[in-house]
Amino acid sequence: YNKKPKNNAPDRAFSALVSAYQMPRELPEALLEGLEWDFKGRRFDTLSDLYSYSARVASSVGVMMCVLMNVRDKDALARACDLGVAMQLTNIARDVGEDARNGRIYIPLNWMRGKGVDIESFLANPTLDEHIGSFVKKLLDDAERLYRRAGSGLFALPKTCRPGVFSARHIYAQIGKHIASAEYDSINNRAYTSKIEKLGLLVLSISDTALTTLMPTPAVVHAPALEEVKFLVDAAQKEEMEEKFFKNRSKAFLATLLELEAKDKKEAGYLKMRQK
Repeated sequence: YNKKPKNNAPDRAFSALVSAYQMPRELPEALLEGLEWDFKGRRFDTLSDLYSYSARVASSVGVMMCVLMNVRDKDALARACDLGVAMQLTNIARDVGEDARNGRIYIPLNWMRGKGVDIESFLANPTLDEHIGSFVKKLLDDAERLYRRAGSGLFALPKTCRPGVFSARHIYAQIGKHIASAEYDSINNRAYTSKIEKLGLLVLSISDTALTTLMPTPAVVHAPALEEVKFLVDAAQKEEMEEKFFKNRSKAFLATLLELEAKDKKEAGYLKMRQK
């Protein structure tokens, strides 16, 4: 962000991306903060706390993707955040047993205390009971609500990008369905989607993309952003972005990458001559 990247390809490329796309600094910093929370084994007392974590490790990525797709409308960004939180809640619901065996817990602690579940005993010996199953169900029910809201935001994405994002949405939602069919047992099972399922969901995603060109934009797209993700939306939104500006910016970014590639080749050639 100081335009003084280290002399290596990832740093130079990211510096060029930041400049070309005006990537708000708050977005990668939020992701790094979420990774730090993981590293320190942070636990979450409430669902709101879990939203705050999901905003950093998942929604920040969705908003950065929107920036790269030149989507800076606040409603579309809010729906991208919904999708990130929903996917992260699905991850957490799927990995309850695996996380516990690694000494990690993402279920809101006030849920567990409210049902008299001893947190340390559960971590020492994770087993499925009616309470743990109910927590997994609550996570998945909330994720499903957010998946439905997120779908309305896909109308705002470039048409060529919609199938991929629809696929991610459908595949993660399908994982939740598998967990439900296993009676919410993610202690002894790890849900996943098969290759055939993914292929079928990709076909569905292409169909969904076609429908977005015919159907009116759902009104739920204007639903307010979750409080915990508003800082991401505020950082990235722009009321008006001219198409010409987008094109010029993309050309400038591509030109910078080509220039970096030429420089790398020149340096490689020089080193090869020195070795001879």
